[in-house]
Amino acid sequence: MSRSKQKGTLAETAVVNYLRQFWPSVERRALSGAKDKGDVAGIPNVVIEIKNHASYKLTEWIKETEVERNNAQASVGILVIKPKGIGVSQVDKWYAVVPLETMVTLLNGERSAEGLLTSTDQGNFNLRDLS
Repeated sequence: MSRSKQKGTLAETAVVNYLRQFWPSVERRALSGAKDKGDVAGIPNVVIEIKNHASYKLTEWIKETEVERNNAQASVGILVIKPKGIGVSQVDKWYAVVPLETMVTLLNGERSAEGLLTSTDQGNFNLRDLS
């Protein structure tokens, strides 16, 4: 396995292990060729693409995440980036990137009409498990 592939696998595994605290069914998605659906499966209506590179290509990566979101027919696409100097033991400090319109929609809870978010007693919103 190439060094680049090893870095990707390490990052994907770290994110999946972290997310399992919240969604136990989360797993690394098997490669699916030209119709890639992201790196993480198990959160309904959500595609997660994970990057662990020395330099950032945000525009390219966001476009890739959007293509994968469309391939999966998901409501939300999230790009997760491992920052330089932050190891896998601090995966909760990695960056989650979404387009501004997606952030506003999620924070306002407007996705609840699609069944993606549920409101908590404190007025916060959580992604709902639709499985």
